Amino acid sequence: LYEAIVFRTLSVFVEDKPGVLARVSSLLARRGFNIRSLAVGPSHEDGMSKMTIVVEAPELEQVKKQLHKLVNVVKITELEPERSLEREIMLVRGSAPPGRRSEVLEIADIFKATPVDVGHSSMCLQVAGDPGKINDFLELLRPFGVVDLAKSGRIALARELKGKESRLRAVN
Repeated sequence: LYEAIVFRTLSVFVEDKPGVLARVSSLLARRGFNIRSLAVGPSHEDGMSKMTIVVEAPELEQVKKQLHKLVNVVKITELEPERSLEREIMLVRGSAPPGRRSEVLEIADIFKATPVDVGHSSMCLQVAGDPGKINDFLELLRPFGVVDLAKSGRIALARELKGKESRLRAVN
């Protein structure tokens, strides 16, 4: 029997110091967690960065405890898919000979993908959106022939609590 792969998304607020990324990634590797996606960039506060880490992990409590022990880690939040906004960007170069370009462009239009480079026999498209949208777009392009692709790491933010849910959270 095969176990279902469980992906978890962590938002890690860290001090913007040399070596923080290496310490965080090596801690996850030592614990046997495969990093599926990792994106790091400046945060809304000077001197701080936000890491969005997607890992294969059925249980993260022990890892979160270990991450909290790292000196430059300020805050860790596990983001639940239904309560967060997740986005990726992808550049994909597909085979697009002149006679089939209109078909590729029709698919691109449906997904709001933008052509960013056109060659004699291929076309590079840029698409951004939630991971499901990105994967669906890629699957529709595969029959044309995917020549190359690059995906950003996933970025994510928690959704703002609304209505009854925010009142319940405020009471607890």
